[in-house]
Amino acid sequence: MNEQFFENRMDLTELNRAVLQLTDEIKKIIIGQDEMVRLIITALLADGHVLIEGVPGVAKTLTAKLAARAVNAAFSRIQFTPDLMPSDVIGTPVFNPGDARFEFKKGPVFGNVILVDEINRAPAKTQAALLEVMEERQISVDGKTYAMEPPFMVIATQNPVEQEGTYRLPEAQLDRFLFKIEVPYPSEEEELQILTRFHQLGNQNVLNTITAVLSAVQINTLRKQVKEIIIEEKLLTFIAKLVHQTRNNKAIYLGASPRASLAIMNAAKAMAAINGRDFVTPDDVITVAPPVLRHRIILSPDKEMEGITENETIKQIINGLEIPR
Repeated sequence: MNEQFFENRMDLTELNRAVLQLTDEIKKIIIGQDEMVRLIITALLADGHVLIEGVPGVAKTLTAKLAARAVNAAFSRIQFTPDLMPSDVIGTPVFNPGDARFEFKKGPVFGNVILVDEINRAPAKTQAALLEVMEERQISVDGKTYAMEPPFMVIATQNPVEQEGTYRLPEAQLDRFLFKIEVPYPSEEEELQILTRFHQLGNQNVLNTITAVLSAVQINTLRKQVKEIIIEEKLLTFIAKLVHQTRNNKAIYLGASPRASLAIMNAAKAMAAINGRDFVTPDDVITVAPPVLRHRIILSPDKEMEGITENETIKQIINGLEIPR
């Protein structure tokens, strides 16, 4: 009876239609990688940034481009390199001889969907230039503040294998990402489908096959709706216990912060909405917990030596908790 009441409380028709259209547009090109696509859309609705990690050639950048193209909003791409300066990201004051004064020339970070390719290629000071933008949705230059136009989302990629010439992201910056999405190799069957799909496309530009199905205004409206999704107190308690356990686990050197708790709650709300519900279930929390936590915890050195992974540790913590029903 209560479930029926919940289902009728909020009309999610528009949101579900938007999710389906977004997924269909991306899937025109992308074969497999269902989790990556689903989590990117979840982050978009939850007003969060995503870090996509995978070896070269698994469509990290392409998926981000396709997602941005399917959204009718300002898109920009920043290729991070070792010589990239903070001013190359946020912009710089430029002298205007006509007015005899400096004018601020906005950098590529001013947009709605920002693709940061190989984020760990740039030095720490350039990575740090993203911090205020990602968290505060604004930057400060010469005492003046410039706000980002909502929606604002950073999609960053990095290669986990090639470490030469890279700069590890500090924990403070990693914490700004709602999800860390790990992209695996496709299966043999999926790889055959990829070959067939791109053979059929021929000389056609893949980005030109994508139609914008969602406007910036619609995204902001859907985000407000996601915030209204119901989450019961027993699930808030479950999230708090889950995050608390990361701080009291012998396998973990550094546990997750309260920001992680908020991230799980917001992501679970978006996941519930995508699944056509206006209330969060334990499954929503369990689904989003690994991508929310895996980049926010640091394993103890002895566990790393044993080859234990963050995902295994998170799964072990979840299995040790009583799931609310």
